[in-house]
Amino acid sequence: MMKVQNLSIQGSGIWNEDALIINDQLQIYGVIDGATSLVPFRGSEGETGGRIASQLLKRYFEQISPEEKRNLEQLTREANRILGVEMQAHDIPTDSKDQLWTAGIAVIRITDHYIEYAQSGDCMIMGAYADGSVRMVTRDHVAHIDYESKLIWEQAVLAGVQSKDQLWELVKPRILKNKEKMNTARGYSVLNGRSDAEDFIEYGKINRIQLEELLLHTDGLYYPEKLVNGGRRTSEEILFRNIKSRGLKEYADWLVALEHSDPECITYPRFKLSDDKSAVLIRLG
Repeated sequence: MMKVQNLSIQGSGIWNEDALIINDQLQIYGVIDGATSLVPFRGSEGETGGRIASQLLKRYFEQISPEEKRNLEQLTREANRILGVEMQAHDIPTDSKDQLWTAGIAVIRITDHYIEYAQSGDCMIMGAYADGSVRMVTRDHVAHIDYESKLIWEQAVLAGVQSKDQLWELVKPRILKNKEKMNTARGYSVLNGRSDAEDFIEYGKINRIQLEELLLHTDGLYYPEKLVNGGRRTSEEILFRNIKSRGLKEYADWLVALEHSDPECITYPRFKLSDDKSAVLIRLG
């Protein structure tokens, strides 16, 4: 019998901009990582754009009709378009990338013989097999962009800057510049309501032979790294194995405690004290 565990923990921001997709009826599961634009926006209840985006996508996938025949790529395309309509309703200029509400997503649909998936951004999907091997199903399409910014952060730390706020001011211009690379061949993928986002959605399916577990997670759960590593994540398998051995909640609690032991983000270069953390762990029956 299939067993599904999940968690979503708010980080140090004022809203949890992550969201979970839990659609047991259709066996559709996913994680979403909303991102706030660098131009301030607040909704009617004070929500950030990233919060609105992640919640909109969550509702879309959880309300899909059992009669729906489209594949996950087609559904993700439609969800992106609905996000664009919502931004237009709030007078967000969709031709200005620094004002867009954005969201990474990793979503799966489980069938008897295969796992269908769609992904954009840095939300990740991994599988564990009966022989103990771990398979990366998706690629972090944001890692090389983050590397550029984290390199500036790390070099400033080595030069003696010890304040997270000062480090952020040094990095912010690069992050703003990187927004222009959104959904371009030399940039990164993300859902943002624009049609070009649909060109960079990854989609596929893997069969279930010997597949025992699936892990979907947002980037806030990444195993911590002390050094920038060329934009390549070497720790994803370590992350999965830690979650399998410690337990999902126990791993997340350990990571939060580690982050709070490094409040200025010096030892583990990162852009905020603690990012939102969300995951779905599925033990296949």
